[in-house]
This record gives sequence, C-alpha cells and structure tokens, in this order.
Amino acid sequence: SSSFAADTLADAFKNGKVSGELKAWYFDKDNGSTGNTSIMNAGVTLGYVTDTLYGFSLGTTVQSNYAPFASESAKGAYQDHMYASGATLSEAYLGYTLGKTTVKVGRQFIATPLVSGSGSRFFKESFEGVTLVNTDLPGTTLVAGYVQKFQGRTSHIASSTIGDAPNFEKIAAFTGGVSSAAFDDAYTVLAINKSIPNLTLTAQYALVNDVATLANYVPSTTAVGDVDVYYTEANYVLPLANFKLGFDVNFRGSQADSSLSNDLDGTYTAGRISIKDLAGFGASFAMGTTSNSDSVIAGMGNGPTSYTSTLINGTSTRMTPNTDSYLFAATYDFATVGITGLTALAQYGWTSQGSFSQAGKPKAHSDITNFAAGVTYAVPYLKGLTTSLEYENARTEAYHETTGAKTSDKTADELWFKAGYKF
Repeated sequence: SSSFAADTLADAFKNGKVSGELKAWYFDKDNGSTGNTSIMNAGVTLGYVTDTLYGFSLGTTVQSNYAPFASESAKGAYQDHMYASGATLSEAYLGYTLGKTTVKVGRQFIATPLVSGSGSRFFKESFEGVTLVNTDLPGTTLVAGYVQKFQGRTSHIASSTIGDAPNFEKIAAFTGGVSSAAFDDAYTVLAINKSIPNLTLTAQYALVNDVATLANYVPSTTAVGDVDVYYTEANYVLPLANFKLGFDVNFRGSQADSSLSNDLDGTYTAGRISIKDLAGFGASFAMGTTSNSDSVIAGMGNGPTSYTSTLINGTSTRMTPNTDSYLFAATYDFATVGITGLTALAQYGWTSQGSFSQAGKPKAHSDITNFAAGVTYAVPYLKGLTTSLEYENARTEAYHETTGAKTSDKTADELWFKAGYKF
C-alpha cells in the first residue's frame, strides 16, 4: 500500500496538479487570386490531474479560443482550422496504472504515427476512447487503442456552423487521401522496440470501421466501408566523434473497401539521412514516393506526418498518387554561441505529382516547390514563455494532361506568429 500516492480521495484531489498555457497567435496568408487574409486568436488551456489513489487518477483539459476581430474574409479562409470561439472539454479521462501498464478511458490527446491529433492550430485535436500502454518487455512499448469520437479544430469539421468551438463527433479528419469523413469506431495496435542499441523499430496498424464520405455534412448512406492503415519504420543513429548520423526508412499504406473508394489503396515509401549535433547544426535530406494509381491515407487526425512534410503545409500533397517528394532541412541551436533558447529551421522541398486516373478522371501533372523557415525562442529570463515565427512559400505549377502545356502557376505565402506562456 505504500506505493499509492494518496491515502484518501480527498488527498488525491488536494495533491493534484494544475497546468495551463496562455496563448496569443497571429496567422496571415496570401493565396494570390483570393487576396490577403489574417486572423488573431487568444485563449487559455487549463489542465488538472489528480494524484493517484490505488492506481487510479482523473485528468481534464479545457481549451478555449477567441477570435473577436476576424473579418468576413478571414472567417471564410480560416473556418476549418482557426476561426472558432468558445471552450471545449478536450480531456476528461479515468486513468489506472498497475505495474508497467497504464489504461486511460475517456477523452484524451493521442499521438501515435497513425492516430494523432494535430497541435499546430489553436484547438489541439483530441479523441474519445480507450488507450492501453505496456512496457513489461525489455526495450519495448506496446500500445492498443479504441476511438469512438474525434474533436477537430473548429465546429466546421462536422457541420455548416462557422465560428464555434469544436465538439466530439463521429466525424474525423483523415490526413492524405480523405480530408474528413464520418466513421463508426477505430482500433489500433502499436509496437516500438529499442532493444538493439541506437536502433528504433516501429510498427502500427489501424482499422477504421464504416467510413462514409460527407455531403453537406451528412454522412453518405451509399459509400460506406472500412479502411485499413499500416505503418512501419526503422531509425538508426550512428554516434561519431563530434556528431551523429541518422538513417531512417518508412513504409506505410492504406486500403479501403471498394464500396468506399477505388483509389485509396496506395503506399508511401521514404528514406532520410541526417547529421545531428554538429556544433549546433543539423541537416537532413529525405525523399518519398507513392504508388502510381492510388492515394494514401496517412492516418486519423491531422497529426500524422511524413519525412517530406513541410513546416506549415504538412504532408497531404505528398500522399497523392504517382508522387515523388523531396525535402532538405537545416537546423541551428544558437545556444552554441551563447543565445540559450533560440533555435532556427529552414526547409526546401519539391514535389512532382505525375498524371494519374482517379475515379475515372485523368488528373494533370503538377510540380510544387516549398520554402519554409522558422525561429523559436524559449525566453530563459521568463521560464515558460515561448515565441515562434514560421513562414512558408508554396508554388504550384500545373500542366495539361495531354499537351503538357502549363495551365496554371500559383503562389501562396503564409506566416504564423505564436506566443505562449506555460505554467
């Protein structure tokens, strides 16, 4: 009994921990023909976790967001991911730990390769379900999960309502081949093994039942089917005298019932080589390729990423059929020259989306180039305060399917500023 942190229920609540973050974010983007739009958000995130009592604990997190100065154009441009005012109970779970096994039941943040809520927008995505994590096997983490509802970034994921805080719905975002769709429930299993020095092996599988496309936010009654998603990865770090070399490979894919779609059975294969901890510098080069005729569903939620994802635009365009994507990235930690807390990132990516036939309709070839840069400063004089500035330029050139003539040339710029104080 001495292992229990609290002796009574009152003590469990009294000894609980409160955490939170005050946030102020500003987003600005220019899509060329649609003009310039911007939005400012401010809010607070509050979390509370009780002390453990006989292995049990309770956890809650409330997220709030306010965008009072949004223009009409900003409301339309950011309706899916930033324009939302109100509060949401994003976490409300009962946890239980026995030995090296932990179970959580209820609303919770989940971050795995295939089931992952994005935190890059003001409302961090969350899931309602059950997760189990076990570490009994040496060097091995085993995870099992069940999801029955999803909380997106704004209310607009599940309804035509614009401007409200998101709710938990049986509608989820799917990174890659499907933007958002209804679902019944989802199951996943994950294994991570680090028993071999410097090598990490990861494998995950997810099954999403009764996925249905949306028409005016109403689930389709005709196109309903299951989706299987799988992920494998190997990461090896080679320590050298003054730096480290990293070697990564990833193979992932998706399969969908024919009743849902005939073009979601794609695969994505990628590799990456990197240099780390070289006098504060780091650099990497990655390349990935998809199968010729099918898109890839990268996972549930907007959190799943890829080796060739860019800072702001992410990974969706990398998951289309017959696509080759490349990314060069460089980082620098200014602590090496005495500026503690300041880091910088630069990325240059290029993507070639080849011609393919999707749902019986040919799609033209297009080339995308991305340049992204960002700086983050964790202020050492005020612990908990972090600011970041991120920018990305994306140019998309499209070509006619038959003649090869250029049909469009579009450029989009986006700038994000984020300030947050965690306590």
